[in-house]
Amino acid sequence: MSIDSLIRNTIRTDVLAAPGYHVADASGFIKLDAMENPYPLPGHLAAELAARLANVALNRYPVASYASVKERICRQLGVPAGYDVLLGNGSDELISILDMACAHQDRRAVVLAPVPTFVMYARSAQFAGMDFVGVPLNDDLTLDKAAMLAAIAQHKPALVYLSYPNNPTGNLFDAGDVADIIRALGDTGIAVVDEAYEPFAQQSFMGRLPEFDNLVVMRTVSKLGLAGIRLGYMSAAPKLLEQLDKVRPPYNVNVLTQVAAEFALDNIDVLNQQAAILREQRAQLAEGLAAVPGVQVFPSAANFILARVPDADATNAYLLSRKVLVKNVGKMHSVLANCLRITVSTPEENAAFLDAFKASQAA
Repeated sequence: MSIDSLIRNTIRTDVLAAPGYHVADASGFIKLDAMENPYPLPGHLAAELAARLANVALNRYPVASYASVKERICRQLGVPAGYDVLLGNGSDELISILDMACAHQDRRAVVLAPVPTFVMYARSAQFAGMDFVGVPLNDDLTLDKAAMLAAIAQHKPALVYLSYPNNPTGNLFDAGDVADIIRALGDTGIAVVDEAYEPFAQQSFMGRLPEFDNLVVMRTVSKLGLAGIRLGYMSAAPKLLEQLDKVRPPYNVNVLTQVAAEFALDNIDVLNQQAAILREQRAQLAEGLAAVPGVQVFPSAANFILARVPDADATNAYLLSRKVLVKNVGKMHSVLANCLRITVSTPEENAAFLDAFKASQAA
């Protein structure tokens, strides 16, 4: 027996054919490829957090209800009265929970989303044994509502994911269009509005949960400045959330994440101030990019900017030679041809990026 034959005989063929999810090594680079908050906790808060973490009982399982951190999320982050949240190990696990809950065994269920969008919607659907249907955005990156409604009527999806604002384009879809899509699903499909970038968009469907029984609002604390603790949360009608919670693994959020999240939410003003700084930096970075001849900058409500350049591959290669990491999304979809996604960072890192970027366009 060989390891190759073992793998062929046991691993699913679609998994064998799938590429791995590659994360670039960022050591020594200005890291503008992952939509992270560049600001650490202030020193006095970091010291206080360290003291709290030192007292965590690592020999015990987490409290399974996660009541204390959920209470803070509901109180601090705008969850409607009478609604609860379900926690996950980042948004990725929440997507997997949704897909597993809706992947019927007696029929092939469908996940639908506009494309291009967050790659994990399609990837998770595949691994859950569901079909993924992507509906292309308009050339200006807006939502093609007519095509979305036609696809819903044709495929009757169990889940529709709407990234709000969208990754990697950065734009907010029209709220009226999103509401029309939620209504079109009726009682045959769940609409998941993914608000990972809500701190930078400052627009949300969270307050509209009581209006739609088939709406799930999903968020993460990653973009707010806590990417390292891997915590996502979602809210929905209580009866729906109860069913989704059956799929959640027990103890899926570790005690260190729980304590760190509680501490951060107790100091939410600091994170909100950092988000406000990044919103200001977003406008300045967009202005700097737009001033470079031949560059098209798209509107962004996220903590990153999408820009089209004459040659994305050459620009990306030049930036790499200058130790600057951005995301080359030009090959994700035809509407993203020659596009780069740039995370908004500190004034110093933004300036260093702009200097390298300008040099790349002059080269």
